[in-house]
Amino acid sequence: MKKNLRIAVAVLVAIGVVAYGRFRDKPDAAARPPASSGRFAVPSGTADFTLGSLAFTACELPQKRSAATTAAFCAPFEVPENWDAPDGRKIRLNLALLKSTQAADDDFIVFLAGGPGQAAIEAWPLTAAAFEPARKRRHVLLLDQRGTGGSNALTCPAEDDADAAAFSFDLDRVRAATQRCLTAVSAHADPRYYTTTVAVRDLEALRQALGGPTFNLVGGSYGTRVAQQYLKRHPDGVRSIVLDSPVPNELVLGAEFARNLEDALKAQFALCTADAACAKAYGDPYANLQQLRDALQAEPRTVRYPDPVTFETVERPLTAISLAGLVRMFAYAPESAALIPRSIRAALDGDYTPLMGQLKVLSDSMAELAGSGMSTSVICAEDADRLVPDPADAGRLLGTAMSDVIKAQCAVWPKGERPADFNEPATGDTPVLVLAGELDPVTPPRYGEQIVRTLTRARLLVAKGQGHSVMGRGCLPKLVSQFMDRLDPAGLDATCADAMGPCPTSSTSTELPHDRAEGSAQGLRRGEGRRRRLVHRP
Repeated sequence: MKKNLRIAVAVLVAIGVVAYGRFRDKPDAAARPPASSGRFAVPSGTADFTLGSLAFTACELPQKRSAATTAAFCAPFEVPENWDAPDGRKIRLNLALLKSTQAADDDFIVFLAGGPGQAAIEAWPLTAAAFEPARKRRHVLLLDQRGTGGSNALTCPAEDDADAAAFSFDLDRVRAATQRCLTAVSAHADPRYYTTTVAVRDLEALRQALGGPTFNLVGGSYGTRVAQQYLKRHPDGVRSIVLDSPVPNELVLGAEFARNLEDALKAQFALCTADAACAKAYGDPYANLQQLRDALQAEPRTVRYPDPVTFETVERPLTAISLAGLVRMFAYAPESAALIPRSIRAALDGDYTPLMGQLKVLSDSMAELAGSGMSTSVICAEDADRLVPDPADAGRLLGTAMSDVIKAQCAVWPKGERPADFNEPATGDTPVLVLAGELDPVTPPRYGEQIVRTLTRARLLVAKGQGHSVMGRGCLPKLVSQFMDRLDPAGLDATCADAMGPCPTSSTSTELPHDRAEGSAQGLRRGEGRRRRLVHRP
């Protein structure tokens, strides 16, 4: 079975990559000609140049867990930590520019990473392919948001057992870890000034320093909050916005974690019960999951399994809440979501290897974002005081665990200011394209529906069968490029998006229905990036 499963996943990834290439390579006959004044052109072969007041020099951006680098141009960019005290502490923000592959238009693409806590430069390699069509005539700006990456990162001390800590919901442990983090980051930062609102001021300062280009903002997950807040403060600086897996301004991050996961799992599992082979192999996956959760609530287990990296036998505790955390991470991408029925059924039969084998990958992602003081600064300033538990969560897989963690952290962490209109919906006539995954366990399509209701030139595209972060899937990179060219979301021919679908659920069969795999653009390689965009927070 294991060999067949590996073959099935490999074939699935190959089909997805071919599908992406087929959509990507078609020319866009209706695209407008370049709109370039030449003000932001970068001479070919140059190693340094100036845009506005910023002096860029050639640089290589490292890629995490890889010897490869990304060629770019970097510039020093310094801002006050507290914009209302400009003579106080200064912080240097990590800024990179990726020049357009053809002539440069006067509008820039700005990639706003997720998390909160993810750095744009570190996230770029996982996202770059999705931008290929759009960046032919546009420079891309990568600015690590303050508190992340190379921008005075608020990095918490590593826990002794990172794997266990990543899925720990022991509130005493959470409070103690938060206090240690606060002590560490306070040596070089005031956490009150690492919020979305302050980051928006940084972004506008960057635009002015560049000489005043307009921005095409592309936000993923938490980055969609940054994009909407920037639009609220600086609408004249925005040419267009792409919101991938968005959160509405009105949303309290953390309030609907449990509901969204439950809805996504039920929809995902319904695909299995409707498929004869899957239903025969695994029965009712939702009932199986509840049975496993109940068993772990009654008696948590210590599980022995081979570490997928070292192949050494390791022991890890498995509780009902750590099961929920694992399943939530599986649900982010359709490739891994398709493995849930098999993994749960195997665990009920006494084989925890398929389930726990993912723990290393998932806990690495969890630990990095859980170890980001910037994410705590954002949540505590912008959401924690409005977080009201939903009584219905008590009967859901995730329960109130994550909201309990947020409250425990924010009881310790200092809080920045939140503008009075922060939670008012985004409005105006700026062209906005909203992308959502049909089976997203974190930011479901109803969030996109909520956003477009108050924008006069906005459109929501729902990627069938997809999970969290969908811009790189199927034909969506091409549609995003067309949108930036034409600024007409209503006029996009998005029928190609309907060709997407969920991944075939893993079973003993290696036959993959082509129509269901069509939309899986970059397969499992992008799965970790998706999880990391919104792993600890939504």
